[in-house]
Amino acid sequence: MAGTNQGIIDPPIDSLLDKVDSKYQLVIYASKRARQINDYYSDLHEGNLFDNVGPLVDSTVEDKPLTIAMHEIHEDKLRLRSAE
Repeated sequence: MAGTNQGIIDPPIDSLLDKVDSKYQLVIYASKRARQINDYYSDLHEGNLFDNVGPLVDSTVEDKPLTIAMHEIHEDKLRLRSAE
């Protein structure tokens, strides 16, 4: 992942959809994780290192939080829990 910025074509959307029940669930799942990653980077600037979990995959400065989140989902670094 740390090579070129591939955006939504890497990882393939079909492989991401295999990990969830619907495309809507994927959007919510990835966006919540992207927000956590974004909060982590914001906290780094403020000195709060232990409030949020940073990226679980290799990433570069150019990678957007949503791209990182999708790579984490693709590489099974996250586990989706139902809200029962």
